[in-house]
Amino acid sequence: MKIAQVAPLYEAVPPRLYGGTERVVANLSDALVDLGHDVTLFSSADARTRAKLVPVRDQAIRLDPAPLKSDLAAHMTMLSEVRRLNDRFDVIHFHVDMLHFPFFEDMPERTLTTIHGRLDVKDLAGVYRRWAKFPLVSISNAQRTHLPFAHWAGTVYHGMPQDNYRASVLPQGYLAFLGRISPEKGPDRAIAIAKRAGMKLKIAAKVDLVDARYFREEIEPLLDDPLIEFIGEICDADKSDFLGGAEALLFPIEWPEPFGLVMIEAMACGTPVIAYDRGSAPEVVEPGVTGFLVAGEAEAAEVLDAARRLDRREIRRRFERRFSSTAMARGYLELYGRQLAHRPQALRSLASAKFEDPHFAARTA
Repeated sequence: MKIAQVAPLYEAVPPRLYGGTERVVANLSDALVDLGHDVTLFSSADARTRAKLVPVRDQAIRLDPAPLKSDLAAHMTMLSEVRRLNDRFDVIHFHVDMLHFPFFEDMPERTLTTIHGRLDVKDLAGVYRRWAKFPLVSISNAQRTHLPFAHWAGTVYHGMPQDNYRASVLPQGYLAFLGRISPEKGPDRAIAIAKRAGMKLKIAAKVDLVDARYFREEIEPLLDDPLIEFIGEICDADKSDFLGGAEALLFPIEWPEPFGLVMIEAMACGTPVIAYDRGSAPEVVEPGVTGFLVAGEAEAAEVLDAARRLDRREIRRRFERRFSSTAMARGYLELYGRQLAHRPQALRSLASAKFEDPHFAARTA
């Protein structure tokens, strides 16, 4: 099957530091290639991929040192290039929210769109009603709650390569918080849980500009405690040691988390997850097996002893079974197949035809 993957341009694919969507696109693209499919990735030039790469920007936006840059212009340029080359693909898989809808509204049946973000946002409902023919993929069933009317083609959970992370059976006595410093992610609640339990907490997290004031005013004052260690943003290479050394990952969210990639990263390291019972967490965490779902700080502190007794080897096995990149790729292949089956025969034949274009070959070499 000939598949286009269209990634956001904010981070490299995969990200050099923090980043969720671009990491998922990287994992999916490589897994599809490993399963024998012809995959083309539209991304920035700093992508690392086993797919054919069509670079549409010299580097990802967030770490680009240029003082002035336009994310909208960059994405419009990319979508124009996808449009130009669209006939070469059986399926065009978008990961850029709804940005492509006006560009491809004459061919929604050729596309699949994974929605990676929250959907309880003003104005979104109008967009998905206006462009209702685009088939959408949710990353958890809970994510659909705010747009139940949308054209959902299926749910596919995120996946990670099994060899990216090492499982550890010898934790080192601390709790972990990993991800992004923001009110909805709950770093203040993680600190409160650790203090209740009298355990060390290590925080490895990115601080976005939009959250700088929150970090400065609400979180920094809480770091002046011998139990709390703020590490900052870490890369993938550091996660096995960071997560594998933790007794448990704290995931005290206060928002409708669409998926929560950090939960399966912890599981890949054999580390149990203690998550607030919100959003996707009940679909990801298996209580008493891979972690626990809790209602608040007191309950989180209470289940720590039980979490530390969970079988870390079994947590890793559950990750491999449910959340490997191969499992994710197979889930998407099923949806791609449905899309092709529902298209008119003429379009299926056109999509399967071979195109010889030296210009295209040169760009994707």
